[in-house]
Amino acid sequence: MRRSIFSITFLPSVLLVSAWLSSCVNPQQVELLEREQRRLRGDMTTLRSDVDNVRSTLADTRANIQQMQRDLSAIKERIDETRVQVGRQIGQTNRDGDQRVKDMETRLAKLEEEAKSREEELKQVRESMQQQTAQKAESESNYVDLSLAESDNVRKDFETGWRAFEKKDYRTAIARFKDFLKRNPKSKLAANAQFSIGESHFGLREFDRAIVEFDEVRRRYPQSDKVGAALLRQGFAFAELGEKLNARLVLQELVEKYPQSSEAARARQKLKSLES
Repeated sequence: MRRSIFSITFLPSVLLVSAWLSSCVNPQQVELLEREQRRLRGDMTTLRSDVDNVRSTLADTRANIQQMQRDLSAIKERIDETRVQVGRQIGQTNRDGDQRVKDMETRLAKLEEEAKSREEELKQVRESMQQQTAQKAESESNYVDLSLAESDNVRKDFETGWRAFEKKDYRTAIARFKDFLKRNPKSKLAANAQFSIGESHFGLREFDRAIVEFDEVRRRYPQSDKVGAALLRQGFAFAELGEKLNARLVLQELVEKYPQSSEAARARQKLKSLES
């Protein structure tokens, strides 16, 4: 490119020199100089055309670069807009997700409260049923068949203590039953009176004394059907005193001697609770 421009710059000087020399040379030399001149003119035209082409190409390239820059700027703007929109969408999604999580946590808390309430109600029902079962069992164990009385006097004598026992007037009941045993030591109701004395002490939470009185039932009336009930209540009294070993020994004796009795079933339940 530099050599071409150089040739264009000094071409007029060359032509002047050629004209001057034509006056000093022969026709053949003139012809050579003219051909050279024509060739130089052709080269100049070609060079001018090349320069124009290069200028046009540079202009097109510059225009293309500017267009590319504008396209890049537009793309960058769209990217920024897209980033902002995505950020907003993500923020909204996060807020929606946080709200859903809070709603679920609130619902879960309510469900837990309802579950606790239901569990407490169930516990109360279970305790009520257990209490009713225990009361029924105690009533059965305290049941007295007054038809066993040998005479009306014996029955009435027993009833004085029994009425006090039913009213939970345990001190009076103990005194009445002891009087009954003194007057009627051989009565068929004697074992019931002795058992009721033990139950009265149990009701007064005098567990040591209750154990002794229950033991008198099986010692003095070994053939009575109250022996199983006396062993059961004796085991319970030991448990109330925290003497788990003695409680287990007495209850195990009950299960072994009277395995089919209702008292044995209750003894098995109590044994399980004492193991925990």
